[in-house]
Amino acid sequence: MKKIASTFLIALFAGAITLGSYKLFFENTNYAIISHDEGQSVFNTSLTPTSPKGAGINEVDFSVAAENTVNAVVHVKNVTVSRTPHSLMDFFYGSGGSERPQVGTGSGVIISQDGYIVTNNHVISKANKLQVTLNNNKTYDAELIGTDPNTDIALIKIDAEGNLPYLAFGDSDDMKIGEWVLAVGNPFNLTSTVTAGIVSAKARDLGKNQSFIQTDAAVNPGNSGGALVNTNGDLIGINTAITSQTGSYVGYSFAVPSNIAKKVVDDILEYGNVQKGILGIKTLNINTPYAIEKGLNEIEGVYISGVEEGTGAEDAKLQEGDVIKKVDNIKVRKFADLTGYLSAKRPDDSVEVTIDRDGDEFTVPVLLKKRQTVIVPVMGLEVKNLTKEDNKKFKTKQGVKIVGVPETYRGYGLEGKVLLSVDNKEINDIEEARNLFGSISRYGKTSITMINENGERERLIFQ
Repeated sequence: MKKIASTFLIALFAGAITLGSYKLFFENTNYAIISHDEGQSVFNTSLTPTSPKGAGINEVDFSVAAENTVNAVVHVKNVTVSRTPHSLMDFFYGSGGSERPQVGTGSGVIISQDGYIVTNNHVISKANKLQVTLNNNKTYDAELIGTDPNTDIALIKIDAEGNLPYLAFGDSDDMKIGEWVLAVGNPFNLTSTVTAGIVSAKARDLGKNQSFIQTDAAVNPGNSGGALVNTNGDLIGINTAITSQTGSYVGYSFAVPSNIAKKVVDDILEYGNVQKGILGIKTLNINTPYAIEKGLNEIEGVYISGVEEGTGAEDAKLQEGDVIKKVDNIKVRKFADLTGYLSAKRPDDSVEVTIDRDGDEFTVPVLLKKRQTVIVPVMGLEVKNLTKEDNKKFKTKQGVKIVGVPETYRGYGLEGKVLLSVDNKEINDIEEARNLFGSISRYGKTSITMINENGERERLIFQ
C-alpha cells in the first residue's frame, strides 16, 4: 500500500514539474497595454440587428407589382401610309405619287376589362391602321376613340374574347419623391419589359406648360405609352419621353401623371374631347431680364402678372402682384405645379387658392371656367369660339374665328375670318382646333379652309 502511494506522489510531482516547465519556456503570453490617448479614434457601434438580405433595394419586393402589370401592358403597332411625289405637281398639290407604308411601335395600358387602352398620342398619330398585341401574343385590330395632343394621351379600344387584365389608376398627387416605381413597356419590340427606379422629381416642365413625373427607371424607344406603377401595382403614370442626345435612355425619363391621364380619358369618353378649366391669370416668364431685375425669378410660387376678363380669377378679385402659394392644399412652388394640378380639373370645378398679397396670406375659392380663346400649336394662330353674332354674320355654326396672327402669316389675310377645317377635318370649337393643329406634322403640307364675311370659302396650303 505504501508502495502505491509513493508511486502516485512521484507521478504527481513529475507532472507538476513538466507543466510548469512548459508554461515558463514554451508558451508566449500576450499582454494588452491600455493607455489614455486624446488622439485615439473612438468608434460607436449599433447593436441593432441587420437584415440578412442587406439594405435598400433588397428590402423591396417588385415581383407582385410586376406580375400584376405585365399582362395589362400591350404592344401597339401604328401603320401609316405616306405618299412619295414623282413630280413638281405632286409636290405642290399633293396628287399622284406612290404610297409607302411606314410602321411605328409603342406600348399601351389596358384600363378596363372590356378593352379600353391608354397610350401616347405620338404613338398612334396619323395612323391608317392600329394593331394591339397582348402579352399572350394574341393580336387585335384597334379603334381610335380620341386623343389629346397637348397631354400626349390617346384612347384606343380592342374587342377581345372574355375579360382582359387591366390596371387601376392610382393617385399621382400622393406619390413622393424617392418612391420606388416600375416602368413596363415594349422597348425594342421586346414583350413586357420591366425596369425599376425611383421618382426623381414631380411637376417637371419640359417647356410646353405640361407637368411630368421624372424617374430614373430605364425607358427606351418603344416604352412610350407604357405603364409607370408603384410597388402596389397602381398605375401612377404613362411613360412618354426621355431626355437624350442619342435617342436612348441616359438616366432621365418622363411620364404623364395618372391624374391627368385619367381626366383626359374620362373627358374623351363623356364629352368626346378634353374639357379644360382655367383660372384666368397671366404669368411672367421668370427667366426674362425684367423678371430677374425685379427678383421675380426667386419667388416660390406663381406670380400673377394680369387677370383675364370674365374669368374666375376676376370674379375672385385676384390681382396683379399676387403670388399663388397653394391650390387645394397642394403646395405651388412653380408654374408646372399649378398647371399640373389644374390639368385634372374641368370647367365649373371650384378650387381653393391660397394667395400671398404683400406678405399677407389668405385663401379664396375660384371657379374654373372654359377658355374662350386659345393659341393653336405649330402655326400659332389665336382663335376664339364663335358668338351668336358671328354665327349670324358668317352664316355658319361651325368653326372658330381667327383673332390673332403671328408675324410669319401676316401676309395671308387670315385675321377676322372663320376657320372651318384643318386637313379636311371639321372644327367646331377651340379645343378641336387645338387638337387638330397639335396633330399636324411640322414637315408636311397642311391645308386650312376658311370663310369670309361674304360667305366665300378659301383654301390655303402651307408647306
